[in-house]
Amino acid sequence: MFGNLFNNKFNLSLFLIFFFLLTLDQITKALIINFFDLYESVPIFPIFNLTFVVNYGFAFGLLNNPSINQIVVSIFILLIISYFLFLLIKTQDKFFQFSLTLILAGALGNFIDRIFRGFVIDFIDIYIGNNHWPAFNIADSTITVGFLLLIINILFLNKRL
Repeated sequence: MFGNLFNNKFNLSLFLIFFFLLTLDQITKALIINFFDLYESVPIFPIFNLTFVVNYGFAFGLLNNPSINQIVVSIFILLIISYFLFLLIKTQDKFFQFSLTLILAGALGNFIDRIFRGFVIDFIDIYIGNNHWPAFNIADSTITVGFLLLIINILFLNKRL
């Protein structure tokens, strides 16, 4: 099944993008957890702070409660990763493959946190005045961009899953 995975430059490029994004995500999280105290915040720009928070739930703090059964959440996320990996291998549409690569890189990055730390490290704090978007990370960003591209693919390029 994986024998022909890297048989062309596009597949190799997708793998390199995947590996780069996953590595960038894990490095940035390691830097935050090693150099910041929990809830410590450092202003970077007028609307952007680096703020160390942890997330026990889903993206952007949804269901962020450590008492929720982490095994169920992790299994659910693993099933999503498996399904998107299946779609990536099955499809021939390059735009769709790129979208799935972004989603998979982010999903795996957060899944690694969940398995090895029990929570996801978030640190990108965007705000206007006193209104803050829930903190997020590189993995959340790649998932979001991947899903936006997926929606564009479906709505405007008339491609289906």
